[in-house]
Amino acid sequence: MTIAALALCASAFAQEKAASEKPVLKWYGFVRTYFAYDTRESSAGTEDLYYYMPKDISLAADGTDINGVPSFRYAALTSRLGLDITAPEFKGYHIGGKIEADFYAGISGRTGTAQLRLRQAYATIGKGSRTWKIGQAWHPMAVDIPDVFSLESGAPFGAFGRSPQVNFNLKIAKSWNFEVAAIWQMQYTSTGPEGASANYIMYGCTPEAYVGFNFKSGRHAFKIGGTAVTIKPRRYAYSSEGKALNKVSDYLTTFNAFIYGQTGAGPWTLKAKATYTQDGSHMNFIGGYGVSEVLKDGSFKYTPTQTVSVWMTNSFKLGDWTPQFLIAYTRNLGTLQDVLPVEVYGSDGKDAKSFWCKNSADKICSMYRIQPEVLYNIGKFQIGLEYMMTAAQYGKSGARKVARTDLHWVYNNRLQAIVKFTF
Repeated sequence: MTIAALALCASAFAQEKAASEKPVLKWYGFVRTYFAYDTRESSAGTEDLYYYMPKDISLAADGTDINGVPSFRYAALTSRLGLDITAPEFKGYHIGGKIEADFYAGISGRTGTAQLRLRQAYATIGKGSRTWKIGQAWHPMAVDIPDVFSLESGAPFGAFGRSPQVNFNLKIAKSWNFEVAAIWQMQYTSTGPEGASANYIMYGCTPEAYVGFNFKSGRHAFKIGGTAVTIKPRRYAYSSEGKALNKVSDYLTTFNAFIYGQTGAGPWTLKAKATYTQDGSHMNFIGGYGVSEVLKDGSFKYTPTQTVSVWMTNSFKLGDWTPQFLIAYTRNLGTLQDVLPVEVYGSDGKDAKSFWCKNSADKICSMYRIQPEVLYNIGKFQIGLEYMMTAAQYGKSGARKVARTDLHWVYNNRLQAIVKFTF
């Protein structure tokens, strides 16, 4: 047998052996309990641990603010379990995956029994400078989050969401990557006539398209990217009695963009991010859209809200102590065009509206948040204390669905603690 034949046999044997080897499984997770006290009623989710903003003033008959009521809660439902999977290399391909869950499901408002729900589940395959990720993972605009331990990780001032996606990453230089993705919606969805729903993107038949460039060298990082989202808010026009009259060709396309930077030296880390969104409701920004024109066949043209959001965090590792600080701001710029009142086009169902939004976007002018915190680490055990002050500027809005008159600030002070054991 020739040397070439021996080499071929050896290569085939090695490949068969690699294919028969078992994947490497690495379990990870943590047990985490949050304790939170608020000075007033607020918009929040996940048993009110995922915080958005304070609710506006609402006066009772005696003139008191019914939302000026303090509250307290604690729960361990965000405890997490995950599995990283690494398969043996095969013909130069690196194959792996992840599946991750926590106990968020089953909670309705503040009540219920926590049940296991899917957070991430994806497979990866890569060779050379190319890597594919297919499944549910962090939205590319939400990957880089502030250094805070609160559950919402800076939302609604930064993007937050995990989404089904097909993601391709190409290394184009030593420290530079080019990234594209086709993204769907599942848990984090656009708002609309049916409430928050994945139906709008499903009937739009078009994935959210992402393009971005990433730089990373040591502790320094820079990212820039954006998405285009097309949804179909309605499929039929309805009578005032709620009866379907005819099919409509409603579509809305919106654009979102961000820039992110990170640096550090010694115990110090600085992160900052700026985002522009048009109806960023599916990424947990304040936002929405409304009817700007009615066509002859009853179809609607829509106009989205615009928001600009920025945040910055400073973090220091001083032995077992880690003090951190976040400052964030968002501004509602209003819709691109005037939103028509319902009376202009008549009723489209019993609960007719001409504007749909998330987190009271049409009543907000601006918001800011100040959030200092400190963590103490005892090996894998961690204790943290945090103060979060969120201020929302409410008022009356006009045709552009942004508060411009009767402006007033509403504040909530949240004192939050965390106890966490990581394994």
